[in-house]
Amino acid sequence: MATSSTFIVPAIVADTSDDAGERFLEFFAATIRNANTRSAYMRAVEHFLGWRGVAGLASLGDIRPLHIAAYIEECQGLFSAPTVKLRLAGLRSLFDWLVRTGVMASNPTTSVRGPSHDVQRGKTPILAADEAKRLIASIPADTPVGLRDRALIALMTYSFARVSAATGMNVEDLIQTAGRSWVRLHEKRGKVHELPVHHKLLDHLDAYLAVAGHRDQPKAPLFRSAKGRSGALSNGRLSRHDAYAMVRRRAVAAGIVAKIGNHSFRGTGITTFLLNEGTLELAQEMANHSSPRTTKLYDSRRDGITQDAIERIRIE
Repeated sequence: MATSSTFIVPAIVADTSDDAGERFLEFFAATIRNANTRSAYMRAVEHFLGWRGVAGLASLGDIRPLHIAAYIEECQGLFSAPTVKLRLAGLRSLFDWLVRTGVMASNPTTSVRGPSHDVQRGKTPILAADEAKRLIASIPADTPVGLRDRALIALMTYSFARVSAATGMNVEDLIQTAGRSWVRLHEKRGKVHELPVHHKLLDHLDAYLAVAGHRDQPKAPLFRSAKGRSGALSNGRLSRHDAYAMVRRRAVAAGIVAKIGNHSFRGTGITTFLLNEGTLELAQEMANHSSPRTTKLYDSRRDGITQDAIERIRIE
């Protein structure tokens, strides 16, 4: 049905009504801001419309709750619970849009429930404070790329920034007013989040911008991509995929055993903040989480307590 560059309307959609194809494309193109969510929903819809249970239906209007329920039940034998819930969410959002735009009379997913999935802790590897300090200190500061990498990792740690928000920053998103410095992060669903800059983070950002030389270009990407292997920077924006490759490379060089990624620094910052008597409510606000339950997923303080309890089982 779809690829990243082309989008072909499935026959079942085109046969539903004259404007069904247009509304279908509109859902993906105009209603979903986040590119990752859009890709995930496209995969969900593609998989469902290619499923044998709907292959013989004449139009979208023939899809019933029993079709959705059977599809979700089959998916539970193929995918993890979070993936199944995401697929159901994609279908629910699409059909809701088609109902609102008059293509369908009702949403067949309304009465269908996804699998229960209660997550008490996240799976993202998190660094201890001394490990994060060692990693940042290990990055050579003798090239623009090294200074960039150090500043980016520090930003994700000290501001709890998601990598997409960090790499999406322009120079103007580092704000200095009345002797104070702030970062402006453009988060998911169009949210803009501003918070003060930690003094150590400010040192790393200043060192990076002093060498990178684009402090006076407010619309330029704050974090620029590398220019080959020279250690110099291009004018292009660093992608989150290149940021991940950088993190893996720097972690290995620093002797970090855990397979950390971009998101590890968000959890590292939150856990360190909470260990130093920060409150969960303030951590939630700083991380721009809509629910404290999400913030708790990044809190690894229980790891130490659990290990201490286990070591009290003295048999030998």
